[in-house]
Amino acid sequence: MPTLLSNSSFTHNINKLAMAILEVILIVGLGVSAVMLFTSAFQQRQQQVLVENAFYKLLEEQDSCISLIQLAAAARVDTELAKQYLERQVKLLNALTEVDDDGNTFYRFPKLRHPYSDRN
Repeated sequence: MPTLLSNSSFTHNINKLAMAILEVILIVGLGVSAVMLFTSAFQQRQQQVLVENAFYKLLEEQDSCISLIQLAAAARVDTELAKQYLERQVKLLNALTEVDDDGNTFYRFPKLRHPYSDRN
């Protein structure tokens, strides 16, 4: 009879240990997932900032005329991200589409006017 009791106790302890290990694995997995999600969101925001900065810099440098490849190259981001951003800006700012002699598409945005540039 003592053998059954100790086997039962042993089995109970193994089950408790297995549950504790599963809980630790679950907690670690959730932690890793949260870190990965945060890292991904942070990287996306960084890329968005790069695209925004490149967009406004190109507006000034290119006389308000920008192509997709110029934006992607200036921001050094994926072309699809640059395309999505550029398409939003085209709609928001009512840009005009232009095609040059080589077949390249450019978007002409309203001119940037500095508040003090007309004053002398």
